[in-house]
Amino acid sequence: MAGRQKPVQNRNAATQLVRGVPRTLRASMQSLAVCATLSMMLLTANSAAQDIDSDKMPGEAAPILQSVIDDAMQSAQDDYTADDHDLHQKLKSMDYQAYRAIRFDAQSSLWRDKNDYEIQFFHPGFLYEKPVSIVTVDRKNQTQPLSFNSDMFRYEDSATKLKGLTTEKSGFAGFRVHYPIKNDQYKDEFAVFLGASYFRLVGKNQVYGISARGLAIDTALPKGEEFPHFTKFWLIEPVAGEPITVYARLESPSVAGAYKFEITPGTDTTVATQAWLFAREDVEKLGIAPFTSMFLYGENTEKAHDDYRPEVHDSDGVMMKTHNDEVIWRPLTNPKTLQITSLSDTHPKGFGMLQRDTRWENYLDAEANYHLRPGLWVTPEHGFAKGRLELVEIPTPSETHDNIVAYWVPEKPLLEGESAYFAYTLATVEGSKTAAELANVVHTRQGASVLPGEEVTEETRTRRFVVDFSVPEDKQIDPQGLSLSLSAAQGKTVQPRTYLVNGGKNIRVTFLLEPDSSSAVDMRMYINYQDQRISEVWNYVYQPK
Repeated sequence: MAGRQKPVQNRNAATQLVRGVPRTLRASMQSLAVCATLSMMLLTANSAAQDIDSDKMPGEAAPILQSVIDDAMQSAQDDYTADDHDLHQKLKSMDYQAYRAIRFDAQSSLWRDKNDYEIQFFHPGFLYEKPVSIVTVDRKNQTQPLSFNSDMFRYEDSATKLKGLTTEKSGFAGFRVHYPIKNDQYKDEFAVFLGASYFRLVGKNQVYGISARGLAIDTALPKGEEFPHFTKFWLIEPVAGEPITVYARLESPSVAGAYKFEITPGTDTTVATQAWLFAREDVEKLGIAPFTSMFLYGENTEKAHDDYRPEVHDSDGVMMKTHNDEVIWRPLTNPKTLQITSLSDTHPKGFGMLQRDTRWENYLDAEANYHLRPGLWVTPEHGFAKGRLELVEIPTPSETHDNIVAYWVPEKPLLEGESAYFAYTLATVEGSKTAAELANVVHTRQGASVLPGEEVTEETRTRRFVVDFSVPEDKQIDPQGLSLSLSAAQGKTVQPRTYLVNGGKNIRVTFLLEPDSSSAVDMRMYINYQDQRISEVWNYVYQPK
């Protein structure tokens, strides 16, 4: 999750995805980790993870995929080696401007004018020092390695001197997939795989923001995060009107893996994901279905920013639907120190990171278009037994850094020699994911609690929180029937009030928070109506000054 380039209107995908490289996060995590108490977050388990059942293997039904899995299984028996494809040092050391000046020629796209889908490729080098190999698979199931060819690219301006430094074995930095989502006249880019195990997805009316990853390992541990890399992709030639399927091999010092992505573009793009993982070393913390995003400031931020834009973020909250249908919404923050929290469950029905606020007037950014950035939602299918959804929030002074990470951590660790299988559907989401029959959080705000005319000082520790919920669809609310469930760990809440506002369209909750100390305060709240819960759970972590 390295520093990303500042949003620029009409930028190409290479520019958009520069931030998807993990170099700077590793350094920041190592320096910030000492600020957090991590001992409670480490995996503890009494039994080993289960190996993959034979019925989870594709076998003769998908021989190429089975060979990808077999290769990962064998690789886990050997020591890890990173392959840079003998990439020339000048390509590795090129600067951002030179990399931007290398442009893929659309006429060289895979399946150009032969398929609804087309694939374009990224040049290796710059931050992408570990190229990937590409194999194409035709409809007769015949495979063909795709050699690197510099004629696929235009080398302009400062990049002209870099042409000729590649060979047919140089590999590619990654690829992007195009499909006519909006109309039949133009093939829109909707999926990009570029950098480590990062990939991005958008639907019909969405722009790139949050990133997904294949796997996270040891995120937010003092020893530093391990970043797995996709090393090889198999691009399966799709049938018209059908999803496109991609196989991938993943490698890291601790894990070898095989992935199947079945990608369906549309209003919301979905990816049916399967992962077969094999441990070559013990993994202290395994992060499944990871998200990476950015939150600089929002309506809930304590200190106002000197910026014309009211809010700046790719995502504004994490949500989980538990096994018993409880919906938990945790707004994101840009904390003062590294903050690691988690939501525990067994067999959750879904979780994700969302950009719930989609109103243009709350961002006023005509270049980044934060109001059009999608969320990502995971629907678990296999492998999500007892565990926790862990959220890592990293302090950042700039929107050019991804500082938010979330992932599912299984309770049982993955030990050397073991294997595990996970299946889930990943989907882009516009706005909220919560059912209309629940009262959803629409605003979270806070401020100093002082009387009119009083001065706010450093000693003013009491905070006033104001949380607005939507009134559930087709529900008439009598204010007399409202009641509140509110609790706080490491703090005390006083003077709670619950009442209707905005012409009866919203339910407002206000209360004062008195922190016990400088420790983070974890709050949990929901609304009852006539003794029945009618809202999602608002869960918020506040760091006192």
